[in-house]
Order: sequence, then C-alpha cells, then structure tokens
Amino acid sequence: MSTISLLLLPASLPCPSPPPPRRGIHRGLTPIRASLPRLGLAASRGVGGETRRGRAPAAVGVSAEGDDGGGGVRTGITAAAAATVVLAVMNRVLYKLALVPMKDYPFFLAQVLTFGYVIVYFSILFIRYRAGIVSKEMLALPKSRFMLIGLLEAMGVASGMAAAAMLPGPSIPVLSQSFLVWQLILSVVILGRKYRANQILGCLLVTTGVILSVVSGGTGGPFLSDVNFFWPAVLMASSACQAGASVIKEFVFIDGAKRLEGKRPDIFVVNSFGSGFQALFVFLLLPFLSNLKGIPLAELPAYVNRGAVCFLNIGGNLNGCPGAPLLPLLFITMNMAFNISVLNLVKMSTALVASLTATLAVPLSIYVLSLPLPYMPGGTSLSTSFLVGVGVLVLGLLLYNLPQNSADQVKND
Repeated sequence: MSTISLLLLPASLPCPSPPPPRRGIHRGLTPIRASLPRLGLAASRGVGGETRRGRAPAAVGVSAEGDDGGGGVRTGITAAAAATVVLAVMNRVLYKLALVPMKDYPFFLAQVLTFGYVIVYFSILFIRYRAGIVSKEMLALPKSRFMLIGLLEAMGVASGMAAAAMLPGPSIPVLSQSFLVWQLILSVVILGRKYRANQILGCLLVTTGVILSVVSGGTGGPFLSDVNFFWPAVLMASSACQAGASVIKEFVFIDGAKRLEGKRPDIFVVNSFGSGFQALFVFLLLPFLSNLKGIPLAELPAYVNRGAVCFLNIGGNLNGCPGAPLLPLLFITMNMAFNISVLNLVKMSTALVASLTATLAVPLSIYVLSLPLPYMPGGTSLSTSFLVGVGVLVLGLLLYNLPQNSADQVKND
C-alpha cells in the first residue's frame, strides 16, 4: 500500500457521488429517528432518505440493492470488493504467522492494535485535513454516533473474550458466523432496509457454507454438548455488538452525505473517531479484560514489558520469538489496510455487502493456511466437507446477487 496515496488521495478507491433523488423516496432512515433519538442517529430534518438507486452491485458474488449505478460505479465497487477479499485473506494468514513469535502475548498484540491505530488514524486524518481533503464540516459531524460505535466494538471485544475463555475452540468461529445474521436484522431495524427473499436465503447459505468450511477440519473433540447455553449466547451477543457497529458506520456515511450536501464523510473521519472511542472504552475495561486472559492487573505492567521485548525481539528473546518484529509488523500493516478497505467498501456500497465480500476470505484463508508456510511447515489436507462448504458459500453469494427486474426494483424503491 502506497503511503503517499493513502494520505493524499481523496479515498483509497473511487467513490461515486450520490445520484439525484427520484420521486420514490426510500423510507429507510425513519425507524432510527424513533428508536435512537438521544444518540444523534436521527437523520437531518427536512431531508429525504436515501434512494435504492444510489447503490451499485459489488463483485465477488455480492451486490447492493441498486442495479443501475453505471459502469464506472460498478467498476469501482468491483475493484474495492476484490481488494477487500485479497486483504482479508492476507490479514488472516499474517495473523496466524504473527502468533508464532507472539504466541504467549496475544493480548499484548491486541492492545497494540487498539491503541496504536488511534495514533496512526488521527495522524493520517490530520495530514488529510491540512491537505484540504477533510473539511471542517466533516470534523463537526455529531460525535454521539462515533461514541456508540466505539462502545459497541469495545463491548464486542469484552463479551467475545469472556465467552471464548469458556467455550471449546472449534465452536468459536462457528458461533461467530451469527455476525451476518445480526447484520441483516440490524440493517432492517436501524436503516429500515428491505431485502428480497433471495438475498435473505443467500446470506443464510453463506453462513452455512462458512460453518461447514470451518468445522470440516475438526478433531472430533468437545463442541457444545457439555457447554451451558449462556456462553454461546454471550458470544453471539458479541457478534451482535460488532454487527451493530458496522451498520451504524453505514448510517454515518448516509446521514453525513445529507449533512455535507451530497459528499460522504472521509473514511478516516469515521476510522479515527470510532477507533478513538473504542480505545477509550477498552482502556476503562482493561482490568476486566486482563483478568479474562489470566493476567492480574498488578502483573499487567510486567506482562506488557515482556510482550514489548518479544515484539521487538530484543533482550535475549531471539530464540523465543522467531520472526519478530517482521511478522507482527506485517500483520499490523495488513490489518490496517484491510480495515480501511472494508470501511471504504461500506462507504461505496453497504455494510452487509462488505461483510459478505470479506466472508469469502474465510475458506480461502483456510486453504492458504493448509499449505506449507514459513514458520508453519508441513501443511494439512482438506476434507470433502470443506469443498462442500465452499460450494454452499459461493452458491449463497450468487443467490444474493441475483439480478432484480425493473418492476420489482421500482416497487422496492
């Protein structure tokens, strides 16, 4: 990723301007006025809602609701979706590789991401503001929705860590697939979006395909038979928090475009303030989170010091932290690029489209991780059920992306 282009270009990928409103005004933002008035999520008064034709179909078998955004818009979203898939695969693979040297310090690595991104994102935001890309009006957007994004993401992290500590490993990625279902529900409740039957069925097939792909390599160990239902419910609630944050980010772009007279907020405005509030709430929850990882608060400074030594591969840890600092730094860089790419795709299409696109990376990542890799030699073989899961996932994406005839589109609009 080019640092110069990241800092100075208006966006990492081209973003279409909203089309002129038509007679059929979408009522998608009405429910949120009544449900979340105190959080500043209501749309600006006296401004019509978003039209369906403001979206264009994405690549990799997913699409937004619209169908006539023009060839340039389609090409832009196709490129954004393809980049998101590639970055998602590389992000997952590099995370596994980064845990080779940081196997005893995953909590430290997570905090580096949480707090380090605040510094990086706000630095980029400042540079873009000085370059005239970010306007004062963008910075003046209501901060209540960014606070809610940060709170939901911090709650998702906390509840997810609490549940993961009590659940068998193979069940965690399976239960986490409830994210897509929550996102579908919350986009209806918060944004008032309507989905066709094929889109709903497609999302369910995608979730099923991912579950089949993930559990195909299971060892037959304990799954959920001996686990109280409370902890699976907590993990699914964690996914609901993350899904809610992603839908509210989409709302920020929609509402921001009306406040900014058609120009959507810069992605680094959303990234910076969202990450800032998330870091604040994570800091407040740090005693709870460290205890979940078996690190008493009194021992946290010593743990952070050991983690930093391993991360930098200094102080006699050359044999204990192979691959550091290269592998952790590569993962952090790739994770940042992936997060920016996902948010850019949300800006150009919808949160659900971005999630469906990134979901395609799950089986692709499993395949790549089955190959012999540096610091992870040997590789593994994939089962038939893995291929079946991939097939179901692709079928779900294709079903979601079925073209909509003009009569139905006018009716939905």
